[in-house]
Amino acid sequence: MMIMARAAAHVAAAHGTAADYRSKTPHEAVEVAQMETPHQGFFLTRSYELRHPRFDGRMSPPLRREVFVATDASIVLPYDPRRDRVLLVEQFRMGPFGRGDAYPWMLEPVAGRVDAGETPETTAHRECQEEAGLALYGLEKVSAHYCSPGDSTEYFHVFIGLCDLPEVSQGRGGLETEHEDIRTHILSYEQAMGLLDSGEAEAGPLVLALLWLAKSRDRLRATA
Repeated sequence: MMIMARAAAHVAAAHGTAADYRSKTPHEAVEVAQMETPHQGFFLTRSYELRHPRFDGRMSPPLRREVFVATDASIVLPYDPRRDRVLLVEQFRMGPFGRGDAYPWMLEPVAGRVDAGETPETTAHRECQEEAGLALYGLEKVSAHYCSPGDSTEYFHVFIGLCDLPEVSQGRGGLETEHEDIRTHILSYEQAMGLLDSGEAEAGPLVLALLWLAKSRDRLRATA
């Protein structure tokens, strides 16, 4: 599954996006002398020896660069515009743990890998059902972006997922087959925005989705 998902992400990337201000120098202009795969498992890393065109027209000297090869992912902040509240998921995360964070459990939007043959929108609907038992009736695109372009191929498709949220403040979610241990939180809009002020919103996609929601909230509520 991971091999196919990584391959699908590679195919999707070949289409490219806008290049109105950045260089239009193509992928093929980079000269790869050697490529190795130091680690290949659930995660994969690649090591390159390469040269790339410089802005002054010359080629760079030979460079050694490593990249973490990941998949595309869909990330969804479920929002109920009628009741004006959001759902967040909480789970243990290796990134904060490996960094030594005092509290390695994170509040995040719903998220999951875009499998081969899926669109980001299809993944968004599937993951909301699997992680939180939610059926979305609409999707609003927030952004599509690299999360850490200096060292990772991971690409995020971020959405606001329109839905009806239940009255409960906490619940459970996730798939036992994927060993997911997920707690869900339903917060009012004001409580969710308070996470930005307190710093408890530490996941980049959550910060981005909340800021987008603040900009678009009136429109979403007016048409709910």
